[in-house]
Amino acid sequence: MREQGQFLPGVALPGAEDGFEFGDGPEPVAGAGKSAGAGHRARLRARLLTGGAEALADYEVLEYLLFAAIKQGDTKPVAKALIAQFGSLAGVLNADPRALQRVKGVGETSAAALLSVATAARRMTRGEIIRKPVLGSWQALIDYLTTDMAHLTVERVRILYLDTRNRLIEDHHLGDGSIDEAAIHPREVIRRAMDVGASAMILVHNHPSGNPEPSRADIQITKRIAEAGRLLGVTVHDHVIIGREGHTSLRAKGLI
Repeated sequence: MREQGQFLPGVALPGAEDGFEFGDGPEPVAGAGKSAGAGHRARLRARLLTGGAEALADYEVLEYLLFAAIKQGDTKPVAKALIAQFGSLAGVLNADPRALQRVKGVGETSAAALLSVATAARRMTRGEIIRKPVLGSWQALIDYLTTDMAHLTVERVRILYLDTRNRLIEDHHLGDGSIDEAAIHPREVIRRAMDVGASAMILVHNHPSGNPEPSRADIQITKRIAEAGRLLGVTVHDHVIIGREGHTSLRAKGLI
């Protein structure tokens, strides 16, 4: 049951003045635990505002995020169930909304609230590399790629196409699946570089296992694309592999 105009005591939610609706989960029993719940929410808010990023545990961050969707009641059990299901705060925020909704207590509104946070994080990190020379903003690039790819459960291949000043022209999602010549055709990669006017590129993919060490197939396809690029004046600056345990640069390893 949803009612307009009922929001958290002392918390101004975006759009509240316009009567937007929020709410997942069952309607609480009238008056049951209302004061205790409001007090807990107020204490979490105070700790967040005064203590900064490290003031709350991961499950408490999720609790707070869920306040926008679950108007009353205890969000701690839901937050802990999400952490248990997806392994970490980052795992929750990067989970598919449909998978989130399979956790008891998480409805469409809660899933959308969590997705909005993940989307904001990606856009913030992407903003750090737009219109800047990528090679001079390397840590910002790694942060962007890690935020976007480290917790994927499928292997994803992307090509970052760069202009003559090494600024990003296009972040191209090439496809999902194992990285080999069956999935990646060097000529097609170089042809797209020609189409978008790129003079350089960075290959990127993730390892769902978490270990970012390159495989033999990773090294072989990188060398083939680099050789094809040399013939047409397109430089392969690097091949970056992202995993939950960190990242690997094939350039840094001397493999390009």
